[in-house]
Amino acid sequence: MCAPALSVVLPAWNEAARLPPFLERVESYLQVRFPNAWEVIVVDDGSRDGTGEFLEKRARPPSPIRVRTHPVCRGKGAAVRTGMLAASGRRLLFADADGATPIEEADSLLAALDGGADIAIGSRLAPAAGLRRRRNWRRRLAGAGFAWLARLWLGISARDTQCGFKMFDRRAARDLFQPLQETGYLFDLEVLARAQRAGYRVVEAPVNWSEVPGGHLCLLREACRIPAGLWRIRRRLRNLDPKSPDGPHTGTRK
Repeated sequence: MCAPALSVVLPAWNEAARLPPFLERVESYLQVRFPNAWEVIVVDDGSRDGTGEFLEKRARPPSPIRVRTHPVCRGKGAAVRTGMLAASGRRLLFADADGATPIEEADSLLAALDGGADIAIGSRLAPAAGLRRRRNWRRRLAGAGFAWLARLWLGISARDTQCGFKMFDRRAARDLFQPLQETGYLFDLEVLARAQRAGYRVVEAPVNWSEVPGGHLCLLREACRIPAGLWRIRRRLRNLDPKSPDGPHTGTRK
């Protein structure tokens, strides 16, 4: 059996309200863009709001939608890792289940990979004419500050590290998510830092993005934890043996 052209991974924790309309849109897009050559993997990260019951009905055969379930909430990073390692596509996209980034923006990421990138990340900060970014000023300011810290502490060059819309070729996905240890929302930083160390070509693609009510992340509550998280990732990467599979390894691109 041929591998799907694209796998879409959707991490979901208590997303009974926001996931269903986005999943419908994802399926419609994929069926037009990759007829019978796609898969969706939804990772239910210990939801307690009916997300699991919805997915049980929605993913019945012959649907190409597959479900992986964590009995308890392990964090967004853990959910994305589970989905990415379970995916079988030639290219793998993970997207936030709220649909803040329209699934049609995958075309821009696919174009970047077609152009030679190993990883394409959606960006709400990269300049582009005609795009719509609806984000309150507090989150916009916090996002810019967060990206600055990531560049300073981890040497990550991307302007927008936290947009939940990133695409990988299969080899890069396996190399980066297999050793991933960060289980929470800072997992993007570990992935991007590992990618940079490994010599993968990362391209930022400007995308449309609109904030969707009902998010789970509280910036004030997490602000005090960010420095510790950055230090944890920095120390983890510094401790990698350069000769190990997880250490710096240039020449891994296709």
